[in-house]
Amino acid sequence: MSENTMTLRDRIEEVLRTVYDPEIPVNIFELGLVYEIRIGDNNRIGIIMTLTAPGCPVAGDIIREVDEKVRAIEDVSDVDVTLTFDPPWNKEMMSEEARLELGFM
Repeated sequence: MSENTMTLRDRIEEVLRTVYDPEIPVNIFELGLVYEIRIGDNNRIGIIMTLTAPGCPVAGDIIREVDEKVRAIEDVSDVDVTLTFDPPWNKEMMSEEARLELGFM
C-alpha cells in the first residue's frame, strides 16, 4: 500500500508498529497496548494506551516515542497520549502474531 492510499489511521497504526517495549521484542500495537486511536477535528489524534506493567521503568520513553512518531505524520495537527491501566493489560490482548513470537501459543 503506498503512502497516498493509506488512511490516516493506517499511517498511525504503521508508526505504532515501530514502537517497542524494550523488554519485549514485539511492538506495542501487536502487544495490544494501544486501546484506542481517535481522530478528531483538524486531525487531532487521541491515543489511549497502557503498559505491560504499571511500574514500567521506561513508561515515559515509550509515551514520548509514541507522541513524537505520531506527531511526525503528515496531516497530524496535535497528539494527546493518555496512559491508562483500566483495564489492566494481559497477554490475551496480544495479536496472534505476537503470541506466536513470544511462544504463548
